[in-house]
Amino acid sequence: MGADVEAEVARAFKDEWGRVVATLIRVTGDWDLAEDCAQDAFAQALRRWPDDGVPHRPGAWLTTVARNRALDRLRRSSTEAAKLREAAVLLDPEPAAGDTGGIPDDRLRLIFTCCHPALPLDARVALTLRTLAGLTTAEIARAFLVPEPTMAKRLVRAKHKIRNAGIPYRVPPAHLLPSRTTGVLAVLYLLFNEGYTASAGATLVRQGLCAEAIRLARALVQLMPGEPEAGGLLALMLFQDSRRLARVDDAGELVTLEDQDRARWDRGEIDQAGAVLQAALRLGQPGPYQAQAAIAACHATAPDAAATDWSTISRLYGVLVQLMPSPVVELNRAAAVAMADGPAAGLRLLEALESSPALQGYYLLPATRADLLRRLGRRAEAAASYRAALSLAPSATERRYLGRRLAETQDRA
Repeated sequence: MGADVEAEVARAFKDEWGRVVATLIRVTGDWDLAEDCAQDAFAQALRRWPDDGVPHRPGAWLTTVARNRALDRLRRSSTEAAKLREAAVLLDPEPAAGDTGGIPDDRLRLIFTCCHPALPLDARVALTLRTLAGLTTAEIARAFLVPEPTMAKRLVRAKHKIRNAGIPYRVPPAHLLPSRTTGVLAVLYLLFNEGYTASAGATLVRQGLCAEAIRLARALVQLMPGEPEAGGLLALMLFQDSRRLARVDDAGELVTLEDQDRARWDRGEIDQAGAVLQAALRLGQPGPYQAQAAIAACHATAPDAAATDWSTISRLYGVLVQLMPSPVVELNRAAAVAMADGPAAGLRLLEALESSPALQGYYLLPATRADLLRRLGRRAEAAASYRAALSLAPSATERRYLGRRLAETQDRA
């Protein structure tokens, strides 16, 4: 198969997966059937496009193939429910042109549709990432810091609740959008993080997640200009994305924040982020995304690593802990305190997190511990923690970085 066709299928997946799945969910009400048939459609594209050529309208081609596959499966079933879903697929009523909830962007509209408040927040976010973004269960589990089987069960329970409760899959009216905003923000945040933490050898789909999350966050700010957390999230993404080119070197190896070449940071993007953050803060409703953006701003505005205002960052993490209590935030706060007040102070905070169930298996816990122990001169203990982190790191890029740190620590010891 030619690389060009593979790239076209990957691009179609990024652009069309959510729309194809959403169409089948809307007409059948069966989430599993929709996902399975969408996967079949993309598999057929991989087989047929090299010979037949890429269709002029890939999305329409994929939707048609997926619908036909759904019909085939429904016709083989003898249940009354299957016959009703078959009729729905055959009729395939399009939603009314004005039935958009006032949301002009179709992808953002799908996310609002999926983030139904009848589901627990973590379930609606996970289901949206799985259904509309095409993330795997393993990727979603990693984002939520839970084992993959646990996340698989959550997704199954969410789908069952939707089916059993008869929750409709449709765009909410404009006055109900605020009740879904928290879930939408969480989806965009995790989409961005999935793209941002991907290795240098990530697929086209993963490479595009950051840009797509930023685009959707811009659309959300335009849709809800009075929602400060939408602005806070957009600012956070822009600050983070401004450092993207400096995060890996020419060999594709990870470069930590303190060692990054700040001349490679995108100053235009940093200026945009600052303006968006200030506009959000002026609304006078502080929230966790605004706090995280303010932390990112401290890094972005420092001329070099030595000039970073770690005291302010440490205080902002204290605010963030109050706004969004979580072991991961506490871990980041411990690292910031270590930079502001010394590694011993950070290690004391870290020790209180050692027994947190949410951080078991999270590689950044032993990695942070290793760094603090190294800075305290406790080389043997640092090496042991680096080895623990190395066994848990999710990507080859991170494993290579930790391997280099381990080797340096052992050499000095």
